[in-house]
Amino acid sequence: MLETTNQIFRFAISHNFATRNPASEVKPRDILKPRKKENYARVQAKEMPALLRAIESYQGKNITRLAMKSLALTFVRTSELIEARWSEFDLDNARWDIPAERMKARNPHIVPLSRQAVQVLRTLRAMNEGALVFPGENDAEKPMSNNTILMALARMGYKGEMTGHGFRGLASTILHEHGWPHEHIELQLAHTQRNAVSAAYNHALYLDPRARMMQAWADYLDEQLAKASQPAAAAAD
Repeated sequence: MLETTNQIFRFAISHNFATRNPASEVKPRDILKPRKKENYARVQAKEMPALLRAIESYQGKNITRLAMKSLALTFVRTSELIEARWSEFDLDNARWDIPAERMKARNPHIVPLSRQAVQVLRTLRAMNEGALVFPGENDAEKPMSNNTILMALARMGYKGEMTGHGFRGLASTILHEHGWPHEHIELQLAHTQRNAVSAAYNHALYLDPRARMMQAWADYLDEQLAKASQPAAAAAD
């Protein structure tokens, strides 16, 4: 509407129907409410060992436990994980290609898979011969419910403290703290770029360093889990 008003006044001025354009004095930020940033609950980095231990000892369905582990290892969006199909994976080459139609920004996305992620996926493959990696409990033709992971975290005592999406924020924070390049992290998070054409091509950039980063992240998670498994006396030392 503001742009249309600007065009009308520019036409009027050029044809001597007006002498000034009042619309040019109005800024969008003056009339539009700022978009609120949505924050997802997540634990602090120091709480990671306990969270990973809780996931490892989860008493619910094994497929749910492995879904949480997969989220932690890949830090994709929950919907991108639970709707995954086996046809997207090349486990021998440790690569997951998510098609554009399943991504938030409608651009393809590549997830280099760590050794730990491949191991989890091979375990899932042995459990499931269907097309979906995470089939629904009542209908194998439909993916796991979007609330399954959230409800599992709540049963583990993390209601309001952690979400599936929270692994993305944790990974971003910790990888930045460990010195990984911002551009590599942002590409791996599949954050939307302003230039949609560039975004469509850039999904394949920095694959080798991103693969190293994903392996380092998985090794870090193993270290955090090992901390939680130490006896209290040893941890105190």
